[in-house]
This record gives sequence, C-alpha cells and structure tokens, in this order.
Amino acid sequence: MSGSDLSIAEARRLALGAQGFTDPPPSGSVDVRHFRRVLSRLGLLQLDSVQAVCRSHFLPVYSRLGPYDRAALDDWLWHSGEMFEAWSHEASIVPVAMEPQLRWFKQLVADGEVWPGFHAMATTHADYVAGVLDEVHRHGPLFAGDLSDPRPRRGTWWNGRSDGRRALDWLFRTGEVGITRTGNFEKGFSRLAHLIPEEVRLLPTPDAHEAQRDLLERAARSHGVGTAADLADYFRLRMPEARPRIAELVEAGRLLEVSVEGWQQPGLRHPEAVVPRKVDARALLSPFDPVVWFRPRAERLFGFRYRIEIYVPAEKREYGYYVLPFLLGEGLVGRVDVKADRAGGRLLARGVFAEEGVDRERVGAELAVELERLADFLGLDEVVVGRRGNLAAALRAARR
Repeated sequence: MSGSDLSIAEARRLALGAQGFTDPPPSGSVDVRHFRRVLSRLGLLQLDSVQAVCRSHFLPVYSRLGPYDRAALDDWLWHSGEMFEAWSHEASIVPVAMEPQLRWFKQLVADGEVWPGFHAMATTHADYVAGVLDEVHRHGPLFAGDLSDPRPRRGTWWNGRSDGRRALDWLFRTGEVGITRTGNFEKGFSRLAHLIPEEVRLLPTPDAHEAQRDLLERAARSHGVGTAADLADYFRLRMPEARPRIAELVEAGRLLEVSVEGWQQPGLRHPEAVVPRKVDARALLSPFDPVVWFRPRAERLFGFRYRIEIYVPAEKREYGYYVLPFLLGEGLVGRVDVKADRAGGRLLARGVFAEEGVDRERVGAELAVELERLADFLGLDEVVVGRRGNLAAALRAARR
C-alpha cells in the first residue's frame, strides 16, 4: 500500500503539522485543554536537568502555545493522574494510557538485558533494594535523602551516586515505583499504583511485538512522515526490533510507504497524516524538541546540521553551550545561544547565527520579537544581544 510521493517541502509541512505547528493559537489564557492538545500531538515530553533557559520540558509546550503558567503545567503533568513519568525517549513524561505499552521494556530491565550494571547492583544487594522498596511503600512519596540507610558513596558519575539513589532508579526503571516532582524538580518516589489509575493498571499486558507496533505507530502519528530510524528513535526502540514491526504495520495498512524527495531511505507516513497547505510558525525550539532531537532527521528534513554542545569544552564549541534552533515558517533558519540570567533579570542571546541563504533582515526582525516573547515567558526584564554570530548585527538593528 503506497502513500504516494512527497516533495521535501511537503514532508516538512507534514512533519510540522503533525507536531502541532498548524494548530490555532490559544484565543485566551492557556489552560489544561491546551496542554492536552500539545501532548496529544507529541506523545511525550523529554525531561532534562539542564536549565540554562528553563527546564527542558517547558520549552516544547511554549514553542507551540506561547507564554503560559509553568507551575500549572507541572501540576498537570505530575498530579492530574493523566500523565506519568517513564523511561521512553530517555526519561520522559507520557500519558498514563501508554503504561501497558511500556511494560515489555521494564521486563527487559528486570531481566538484565539493558543496563546490566543496574541489574548487577540490584541482584548483589537484593535485600537492600527490597528494604528501599518497603520504605517507599510505607512512607512515599520519598526522596532519596529521606531513606533510613541511603548508603552514600564516593566516586564520580554512577559510582558517585548513593546506593539509595541507584536502588530507587532501578525500582523506577523496572516499574516498581513511580516519580512525582517538586517545584525544584526533585524526585519523590511513590508506589506506581498511586500514580496510574486502576483501570489502566488492570489492562492486560500486550506482548512485546504488539507493544512495539503500537509505539511505532504512535511515533508515526507524531512525526507525520519519517524513516524507520526516525520512528524507532521516538521511543528508543532498537532497529532489529523495529524493522520487522514496521513491516507488519505496513502490511496491515497502519503505515504507508512513501518516497520523499532527497531521502535515501523509504519514508513511512501515518495514514491519517494530512499535508498542510502552509505552515506559518515562529518558535525557538528546545534541543530536546521532537522536531530536532534526532539529529539525522533534522538534517535530512530541514538541511539543518545540529549538535548539542553542552559536553563540548568551551573553546571547541561551534555555536555555544545551549543553542536553540529558530523555526520560521516551514524551515529552520537560524540558532541562538541563549542563557537566562535570572539574578540580573536578563535573557542573554550570546550568539546568533543565520543559516546560509536566508534573508537575515527578515530573520533578525522575527527573532527579535520571539526573544522578547521568551523573556516575558521566563519573567525576565531585558534581552541582551551579544556580538557573536552572523545574525548579530541584523538582530541588533531590528531591536533598535
């Protein structure tokens, strides 16, 4: 069954429409209905602790809705009973309805087929881990520092974490406990049964192949169109698992094969995906936004080569520490190295860069508006533009 051919421009519009960039903007204040709409498009929000601008999960919602109450979003995500934190596209928050589709992966973790170091710790110290679980059951939500025996360790990276924190992470990844977050993003561990509604918990567990098919179809719905690698990455499925499941979805008509201009690999289109006539977007994107989080897709779809440089030594960075791609219309036209100076009340655009061939005067004018809007969202009083980057002069001129 064929989904016909797509030009690269059509593929971009299809992808951006699937991600919610053609949905009408809120006509009044943003509320839970708008949050639901965004999550219905994305399927999940990736979490990350770096907050050079703000917590990463705030930005994809902002990019699609504009300014909103961040505390209201957090309250809905962790306390409404509609969403829960899970390991899916890395650590993410997903709809509770997806919990059965994630059980197969938790079983892999419990069997030691992924994260064998965690498995070794849990089996070597089984009595200790059982004691930690008992404490969560009796006293949760429980923070790692509240454990009666947190067993602090010395070292770096994983070895620098306490045994208590590692035990709690193991229990989370195997589905024994769930997580809620406080205002400072600290993890509180509770019985998973307290976070997942009973009607979901009582649903039968699909076998691994069925769950993987569901996740890949969900990925296609959120992408609109993508390669097999794009769809597999959305929920971090391994390609040997994904390929046969994709073939089964195509055979069943749940995915359509399509040829996309310039793509070496076949495209896979969701049957309900519609190509918008136009996308008139203007948004700064998180490095963890689904539009750009799989770097080969961003380059193939938009001609936008993007790498996150947080872990690159400062002197070797090409663009900066925390760089947000700038989406304008139907394309990624630039990027900004942004930092929120909360103490000074300033949003620092330390480096601003235009992609080759774009109208810098127009991009600078649109970016000036977007930076002011982002500063307002973050509660900052001023935007300060540095001199680094080929768009800096046009941006400063637009702001004057």
